[in-house]
Amino acid sequence: MVRIEVGEPCPLPDDPVLAEWATAMRDMGDWGWIVDSSWRLRFVTDEQRLSLAYDIEMAPILIGEHLFGPEMTEMSTYWRTDSRQQHELWGRFFVNAGGLILADTVGGKAELRRVLDPLWVEMVDDLSPSDVDVMTASSVSARMSERGGMLLQKTLRIRDAEGGHRGTAIVFKPAVGMNVLGTMALERDPGHLTRMRSVASARRRPAAILFADLEGSSALSRTLSTSSYFAAGRRIVRATDRCVVDAGGLVGRHVGDGVVAFFPVEVFDSESAAARACIRAARDIEAAMPEVASRCGLPAEQLVMRFGLHWGSTIYMGNIGTVARSEVTALGDEVNEAARIEACATGGLLLASKPLVERLTDDDATTLGIDPGHVAYTQLANLTTATEKARRDAPAIAVCEL
Repeated sequence: MVRIEVGEPCPLPDDPVLAEWATAMRDMGDWGWIVDSSWRLRFVTDEQRLSLAYDIEMAPILIGEHLFGPEMTEMSTYWRTDSRQQHELWGRFFVNAGGLILADTVGGKAELRRVLDPLWVEMVDDLSPSDVDVMTASSVSARMSERGGMLLQKTLRIRDAEGGHRGTAIVFKPAVGMNVLGTMALERDPGHLTRMRSVASARRRPAAILFADLEGSSALSRTLSTSSYFAAGRRIVRATDRCVVDAGGLVGRHVGDGVVAFFPVEVFDSESAAARACIRAARDIEAAMPEVASRCGLPAEQLVMRFGLHWGSTIYMGNIGTVARSEVTALGDEVNEAARIEACATGGLLLASKPLVERLTDDDATTLGIDPGHVAYTQLANLTTATEKARRDAPAIAVCEL
């Protein structure tokens, strides 16, 4: 028995045939398991282990033990899933593969009862041996959200060139057609999806914060037809999101024609890199608006964005997922302050706070064309564009125009 700890990669099986299958499953990004001809675990894909721990880490596993033995049941208690839900899922897993397990067990039902965890022993009476090469479309309930969902289980016999039985591969996928899964994946940036999963667990995360909003949107909505205004809003959102994603940030919520984005330090190499990416994204959004206006048949001056950039040292950030959507959000005073800064950027200004700008290293500042040592700051309350809320909630925050 070999215990593979949290975060450690699972080694390929010693058996070359099983190793070939393991490599293919790993490279395809499958949720999958490989057992030998006695149903001892030989390999688990990284994607499977990540899902067992809700993407926080790769769950620990035991190589060399029976997949449904007491040692594996004990190991499952270390996974970041509710034990009752895990036992329900594992029970369905066993039932779906039970005929194959029984066929592979020398000694039949008596021997199978001996090696199984007591949780599954009573299920043996209802099993009949089966030796089909492929068993598909067995549904397994999986509560990865408060509502839960269904997985499809495909069990495949692994045979060598001579037809000898070497083991079994078990592969799972959501019970949704590839048309839906493919559309969802291919229309979205894979790097952004990965970053969203990296903040699945909510906690305090220092980050640069970007607020951007279209100025004069109410007046614009009154001059355009509803369909034209909708098309303009869609183009604006697509352009802003692309700029944030290209800069390595995380897109937060959209409010009207505005966007909120975050640039967590953990995603970048340093605080300076996060601040640089935030400023870069804002400038890219600003530069993209004339083209968006042209595509909408509008003068460039009618699509003007205002920006508020700030640094959040103590914001609480995480991914809120429901049955309908997944969204990165953050709470904290500094998030509210960033909104106040943006509201003061009337006239298409790009206002950045002193805490953000002064996190730039000399190299990053030079790359952006900024000289932090000679920047002149103004407190929000002293800006001619200061809003009542800014004077009330964040009057002393120092900002500069970039």
